Formats: sequence, structure tokens, C-alpha cells
Amino acid sequence: MPAIHLLPDLLINQIAAGEVIERPASALKELLENSLDAGATDITVQLEGGGIKLLRVRDNGKGIAREELPLALMRHATSKIASLDDLQQVASMGFRGEALASMAAVAHLTLTSRTVHDTHGWKVDAMNGVVGEPAPASHAPGTSIELRELYFNTPARRKFLKSEATEFAWCEEAFKHIALSRPDVAFSLQHNGKTIWQLPATPPGLPLCEHPLRGLPAYPTSGEETRVRAGALNRISAILGEEFGHAAVPVERQAANLTLQGLAALPAYSRSSRDAQYFFVNGRFVRDKVASHALRQAYQDILHHQRHPAFVLFLDLPPQQVDVNVHPAKSEVRFRESQGIHQFIFHTLQQALSIPASGVKRDAVGAGFKPDQAPAPYLPQQQNIGLGVAQQGAAYRLWEMQTGSSELDAASGETAPTPYSPLPTPHSPVPPLGFALAQLSGIYILAQNAHGLVVVDMHAAHERIVYERLKTALDEKQIATQPLLIPVSFYAEPLDVATVEAEQDALKILGFDIAPLSPTRLVVRAMPALLKQAEAETVAHEVLHELREFGASRALTERRNELLATLACHGAVRANRILSITEMNALLREMEQTERADQCNHGRPTWFQLSMSELDKMFMRGK
Repeated sequence: MPAIHLLPDLLINQIAAGEVIERPASALKELLENSLDAGATDITVQLEGGGIKLLRVRDNGKGIAREELPLALMRHATSKIASLDDLQQVASMGFRGEALASMAAVAHLTLTSRTVHDTHGWKVDAMNGVVGEPAPASHAPGTSIELRELYFNTPARRKFLKSEATEFAWCEEAFKHIALSRPDVAFSLQHNGKTIWQLPATPPGLPLCEHPLRGLPAYPTSGEETRVRAGALNRISAILGEEFGHAAVPVERQAANLTLQGLAALPAYSRSSRDAQYFFVNGRFVRDKVASHALRQAYQDILHHQRHPAFVLFLDLPPQQVDVNVHPAKSEVRFRESQGIHQFIFHTLQQALSIPASGVKRDAVGAGFKPDQAPAPYLPQQQNIGLGVAQQGAAYRLWEMQTGSSELDAASGETAPTPYSPLPTPHSPVPPLGFALAQLSGIYILAQNAHGLVVVDMHAAHERIVYERLKTALDEKQIATQPLLIPVSFYAEPLDVATVEAEQDALKILGFDIAPLSPTRLVVRAMPALLKQAEAETVAHEVLHELREFGASRALTERRNELLATLACHGAVRANRILSITEMNALLREMEQTERADQCNHGRPTWFQLSMSELDKMFMRGK
């Protein structure tokens, strides 16, 4: 057996490079973080061959003194920590002192730097772990680090690198991470002589600005409007695109020593992959399991199956409450109070996404405006009439709404109620989703608001309303039960009959009165009042399936949302149901006061806005 011996420094650094410098993107990340730690406000990146042939980072930071240049390339040499206490509350991006030594072991490295006190710069070269003597060089205040031929001396490792295009894509993604975290710093990226990104700095002193929510009128919410820094908004929009900026809602909350802010896209902007998910902890991009789980939970009610949300979020907390020394690439962290962090992220994002179709933010407890609590500009003139007052042939009675008169309904022979006073004057704003005009193909509601035409998928919208009401009622253990005028009996499997006998308490909690009639028949005598649109037999089968497969405990806890979403789908108004103007307006008003009303339970959008300018373009008006 070979004797134990010390490894050469070069081999030690090459081993470390295998963990820290996985690919050119890893080296770029480390160099960019060093530039930020040095106080740089302008950083330039130049790549060739995807960063394999050349990777150069130049900044205008404080620079490195001549006598410290060789030390900077030695393993475990750093200016950022000096004790265990420092390690337990790291505030800088880098701290281990491994990255530059690892790069010098696997590439031709040139380090050139100048401090503001020096008259010229100094340059030092390193190859195969051997560091040369500093030599004078022409350089502006700041630092340049140049890597050539990454992994030239470890061919086995180099062959694992991908194509030039793939390695550049990884480098570009690392560049985006850093650029998103610091909008106050100017960044530029060149590849093979072509400028790819040119991001100007935004002064940190720019005021907070309100984030536009799809151009809808912003009604006051007791002075608690969510606002974001103009610089962060501009940088996020520049990198993720204007489409993301318009599809996202602002996130901002502070509690004790925790702060979460940024932008989170509404579910309509969902992606097929996780390529638009950026989560930062104290300015550091991380992939954290606690945060990821909280974010998934916040979106679970409103995201379509197999889709992924998009967001750029910044969590700030005291450095001593998070351990960043748990991964070689510092891409993972460990929170000292992980449960509290999880709840903080989940509730903050859930509240930010709980915006009704009107664009009006919820208050602290998630309640919408009541008609008698509405702010002055809002004119809630709709009668409180639910979706159970169908009037035959009344779907297109716009004239009554406009004139305020009551005319005999030709189809039903009855006098229809007038739900509105005359329409508000041009100087009075109308409700955010406007007033109903008509139904289209028994599926869509057409309405007019201050911006133009609103198109609503009535089933999807009502599905969300029923779902949210079921959740609230179940949480409060007050699901209203509606006895059926004629009980519904149906054939059932013996297992379903056994389930009914065993789970009577759970059925009552859910608002059902189901009982056995015989070994093969069940009868539904009552069901939740919110599901009056549903077929009793179908809904009973769904509930019994959940209770049989998962048991009452799981069905009412971890499976609760799936069960209620299924019930809401059955209980929502169906396509081809003719609605009166009264009913359509009632649905619009309920949407404006329902959380997450922009999407149905499956993540599909419930409504779209067509502005007057868009309609004018379609008809080439003014041309």
C-alpha cells in the first residue's frame, strides 16, 4: 500500500478547480463577484470561443496593490474574512480565496491591476500554478483578469466541455445573474468581438416607481401601493424583456429583519422550463430548496399543469441568519430559520399574486372592496344578484341598461328588472371590467370598460370565483348546504357505499348529505350551495373517489385544493348557458372582488383586454 504523502500545490489547485471552476461560466461568475466586492461600477466582459479560448473581465474597482498581486493568486488568500466570526456572517460575494488560485492552475492567467494611488498598473502572469514577478503595465484604476485556454493542461477535463455555443449560453446566463443583482453597476458583454449586452447603470438614488399592471386603473388602497425601484425595474425589463415586465406584478414586503422584493409574473406568462426564475439572497443568485418549495406553493392554485412560473425576487436578511458556505460554487445556502423563511416567502408571494381581475390590490387579510366600502371614484351600481336568476332571451338587453327603463321581455312575457341607473358620464370612471354588452357563442362575455373591449371566459371566471369561495368556507368550517328538492339516487360500487358509511363526518364538513339506499345505490339529499350548477351524481362520484383513494385526513388537508378545484369546475356556469345582462354584470363584479381572478384553477386566463387603439389598428382608423 502506498505511503501517505502530501499532494503538490498544483494538483491541489487542479482538484479544487474541478469543484469551483466547472466550466467557463463558473470562472466568469467568480470574477464578476470579485469585481463587485472591489466596489466596481463599470464591468466589461470579453469572451472568445464561448469563454474557453479567452475570458477577460475588466472593472474600475479599487484595484490591487503591487505587493498583493502574487498573494491574490495563492490558495486561501483573501481580504474578505479573517476569523470564524467573519465566516458566520459573510457579507461579501466571495470569501474562500480559492477561485483565482484554481484558475491559475488550469489556464494561462494574467492579472493586471492599479489602485487609485499608483501612477501606473502592475501585471503578473501565472501558468501551471507558477506565479511570475509583477511587472509595470499600462492600466486605468481597477483590475483586469484574463484567462486563456481553459483546462489546457487537463485534457481529460477539457473534453467534457460542450460546444462553443453551449458554453457561451452558460456564460451569458451567469452574466445575467450578476447583472440582475446590481442595477447600479454598468455591465457589457462581448463574444467573438460582437457586443451582446450593453446595460447602463441606474443610479441607486432613483425614486420608487409604481409598476404598471396592464394599464388598468389603479384605485387607491389606503396608501399601501406596492412600488419597486426604478433601476431594478429597468434592469429586469432589459434582461427578461418588456413582455415579462408587463405580465408581472410587483412584490415588496418587509417583516422584522426580512425583506422580499422584485417582480413575479402572472400565470399567463408561465414557461415550459425554469429559464426565467431568478432568486437572490443578499444579492447572491441561489437555487434553494426552501425558497423553491415556497414559490411553487404560492403558484400551485393558479398555474397550468406542467408549466413553470417566472420571477425575479430579492430576499435580504442579516448575514448571520444564512450560511453561504455549504456549496463549492456558493450556489446553495442554508437558512438558520428555514421554516420562518418559507412562510415569509410563501405568504408574501401569495398576497402579491392575489390580485383580482380589477387590478385592485387586496388588503392585509385578502378581502376585496365591499360595495359600501368602495373608494369614491368607483361606482358600484350593480344589484347584488347571483348567477341563479336567468332571464330567457335577456342576454342582449343593452338598451335597458343604457336608458334605465323597464321593457316587457318578449321572450318571457315578464318585466325585467333594471340593474343599473343610466351609464356614468364620461367624467366618471366605470368599474375596471366595465359593463356587459352581450354573450358570444354561449362561452364569452363581451364588456366595455374605460380602455375598450373586455372578453371574459365565463366558465373559467366563475370556476375561480366558486373555488375561492369554497376554500374560504372550508377554512371557516361554514360550507352552506342546499337541500335538493328532489334527491338524486344512483348506482354505486360497494366500495363507494362503504366510503359513504365510513366518512360521514368528512362529507358533512364538505357540505354533502349522501346516504346508502341499498348495497348498490346511494342518494344525494343535499350538497354545497355553491355547487348548485353541478350535477349531483357527478360531484358525488368525485368526492367519494378522493375520500376512498386518500382518506378523509389527506383529502381535507394536503389534497384539499385539488378536491375543491375539481368541485368548482363542476359547479361553475357551463358553456352555452344563456346569461342575462344582470347575471353577466354580477359575474364581472364578483371577478373584481375575487383573489386570483385573472386565472382559472388550471392556470388558464379568464379575460383579455382589447384597447381602443388596438381595435382602431385592426380597422385601420386614422390611416
